[in-house]
Amino acid sequence: MQKTKADTILFVLTLALLLFGVVMITSIGVPKSIQLSAPNILYPNCGQEGVDCYLLFRNHVTRVIIGLIALLICAKIPYKFWRKIALPMFTIIMFLLLFVLVFGSNLNTFARSWLVIFNTSLQPSEFAKLALIFYLALWMDEKTKDVGSFQYGFIPFSIISGLIILPVILQPDLGSTLVLVSIAVSIYFVAGARIKHLALGALIAFLFSVMVVTNVSHVRERFLAYISLDKDCVEDYCWQSEQANIAVGSGGLWGKGLTQGVQKSYWLPQASDDFIFAASAEELGFLRIFLVVIVYAIIAYRGYKIANTAPDRFSMLLAVGITTWITAQAFINISVNTALLPVTGVTLPLISYGGSSILTTLIGIGILLNISKHTTSYETHRFHGRRNGRARHPEYRLN
Repeated sequence: MQKTKADTILFVLTLALLLFGVVMITSIGVPKSIQLSAPNILYPNCGQEGVDCYLLFRNHVTRVIIGLIALLICAKIPYKFWRKIALPMFTIIMFLLLFVLVFGSNLNTFARSWLVIFNTSLQPSEFAKLALIFYLALWMDEKTKDVGSFQYGFIPFSIISGLIILPVILQPDLGSTLVLVSIAVSIYFVAGARIKHLALGALIAFLFSVMVVTNVSHVRERFLAYISLDKDCVEDYCWQSEQANIAVGSGGLWGKGLTQGVQKSYWLPQASDDFIFAASAEELGFLRIFLVVIVYAIIAYRGYKIANTAPDRFSMLLAVGITTWITAQAFINISVNTALLPVTGVTLPLISYGGSSILTTLIGIGILLNISKHTTSYETHRFHGRRNGRARHPEYRLN
């Protein structure tokens, strides 16, 4: 194994998305900045005392800087370090997720997902994504021969994943649940899961989803909004999806121009975080916003390429989990913004306003960059090649 340079393309694309996010939050975030800085002023404007029209911009830039520092540090830390802290981190995050169910804040949402510490909100479910990746990668690496077993593979995998995913479901946080499931399944699949076990897991997940949709009122409302979006809109059911569609459609091919969007000001909730893709589409248009989709697709390609040439099994699974996390979350968010999925409440990685999301995503990118420094010049892990339902892992040729 020869040490090489970090993946420059991945780093440049990350910076491009961060810069795009800063620009769009500057353009889109003024209404929310006014609302947060002057909630008691009847008709606030940017010239009034106490009205801060760029509150979101300053907060976001500060978080991006902190995140970039974390990225550079993690890019220097040897990836094997994460193996050592996988179990302690998994345990701490598991207890934090339970803690937030009792003492957490919902910040005016359905989900009790945040811990507020010194006027700063922290979302443990974002850090849970890293914790799940670290521990599953460690466990799958140590249990290579057991992964395909039902008793020693599927059942322990389900328990480990459930310890993190179940508290997130109970918050309830549908968006993070979908992302965590995507992470867990991708690592399990690549590690050598049998197709029949994956099918069984999919069936169990489907039955559980039906139970949740039929018994949890706000989840049922979101599902009803999704399947009846083209009918008469009732505000409580389909308002967000309806307004997101209007934003995307009214942008046309070239958009209305920066700061000229209407939906962000009066109609589209969470325009600077969960629905930043739709708000950006209104101002930039289809042709420009589609470039963002392409960038995420390239990030997926670079991440899986790093995984395919990783120096050992642990780093390969680590890279698969991180890449799946970032790209799955991105495309879930984009699908919600274009009404292809029900509203889930998940941020657009590297772009949306949100400190926990920015920090953890950049930590993940930093880890990917560190793994890329140790990649080989050949494909060590052809994880896309499977035979008899199990992945083939040739011997690692380490120098």
